[in-house]
Amino acid sequence: MLLEITVIAVRGIAIGSIFAMIAMSFNIVHGATGILNFAQGNMLVLGGFAAFFLANQVELGWWLLMLPVAGLLVAALVALQGWVTLLPLRSSVEQDSWIISTVSVSVILGAAVLITQGPFAYTVESVVPSFRILGVRTPGAYALAIGCMIFWYIAMRLFLKKTFIGLAISALSQDFDAARAAGLPVRRLQIIAFAISGLMVGTAGFLVAPVISISSDAGLRYILNGFVAAVVGGIGSNLGTLIGGPLVGVVGMLTAYKIGGAYQDLASLLLLIAILMLRPQGLFGRSSARRV
Repeated sequence: MLLEITVIAVRGIAIGSIFAMIAMSFNIVHGATGILNFAQGNMLVLGGFAAFFLANQVELGWWLLMLPVAGLLVAALVALQGWVTLLPLRSSVEQDSWIISTVSVSVILGAAVLITQGPFAYTVESVVPSFRILGVRTPGAYALAIGCMIFWYIAMRLFLKKTFIGLAISALSQDFDAARAAGLPVRRLQIIAFAISGLMVGTAGFLVAPVISISSDAGLRYILNGFVAAVVGGIGSNLGTLIGGPLVGVVGMLTAYKIGGAYQDLASLLLLIAILMLRPQGLFGRSSARRV
């Protein structure tokens, strides 16, 4: 019994850490633009592909060198996507074309991977050896996932509170018009927010490549669970993602052990419905008044 609980908890929290990082990437873009970037799941998978092509079965030194390279490549791609997404919008919240734009990018990326790489799932060798917890063999990439989640939470907290660009992006989340009137380069800051979100999921995908599915159709699962983690924690709350992501991961892992892996996404959706019914703003979100 203890062994089973350990496996569910450790693996659930580790997988949930991946969902938490997707949720954090949601938060920074949503705060700066009002947009939820539904292409982030496939961007995570691209980080995994970067690990496969740039750093599979290599020495630790080369792997560490390629980590920022992969993150910056994905960041550049997401920044370009952000520019295209925002191009037709006078303000990011006046129209809903961003829904079509971000979903379309996700579909296009999945199709491009399918055409160029085929329908196969790729595997990446981990540079971090496995370890044991209460006798349970645990992949080293799970520790990297948890560590990466904590790193990005601390990094984003410091960035948004201690740097000029971070404070400016935080100002956008409070009032677009006031920020523009104050002379802030709103569109440039929004694209920077997209780029940071890409850096986040690109490095995350690279680090956890040995334990994620790297294939053309894998992005949908990650974006679904990342969105659920963001809603559970509260949209805009990075602290909430530290709870929401692992919670979604543990629920999914428990479902896989007790019922079957095919029902993991269903369990996530049921958790989403329960949160929306009981606490629509999420565990750490705040209710907001809307002028009508």
